[in-house]
Amino acid sequence: MAEISVNGQLRKVEVEGDTPLLWVLRDTLGLTGTKYGCGIAQCGACTVLVDGQAMRSCQVPVDSLAGRRVTTIEAIEAHPIGARLVAAWVALDVPQCGYCQSGQLMAATALLQQTPRPEEADIAAAMTNLCRCGTYNMIAAGIRQAADAA
Repeated sequence: MAEISVNGQLRKVEVEGDTPLLWVLRDTLGLTGTKYGCGIAQCGACTVLVDGQAMRSCQVPVDSLAGRRVTTIEAIEAHPIGARLVAAWVALDVPQCGYCQSGQLMAATALLQQTPRPEEADIAAAMTNLCRCGTYNMIAAGIRQAADAA
């Protein structure tokens, strides 16, 4: 049994302690917005916020989360920065297929929390998630628009 805080709610889950957070979110809690991509923390499709920091949930064991706050894409619009980013994503029509975009939005939220007015180099350094459709320029534009809207 593990107890974790997800999107502001304390949740008790009956899983092994080494179960990756990704599978707890998707399979146990039914929060399917966080996507499986590669399983080795390379692509970023599974990115969530843990205490405000972007983390690849496919490699985070659930037993490492005691006393920490997990935020998923399902709650990102309740976050002021997340809401601005979602609005920018929609206004600029950022996604193509959309599969990686929940992870992209989570990474962008962490970036703007740490660096409210990022330079191009900051965006490039923080946005390491992969996008098969190549929407990187639009993702950067969305981040710039959300930063300007602050």
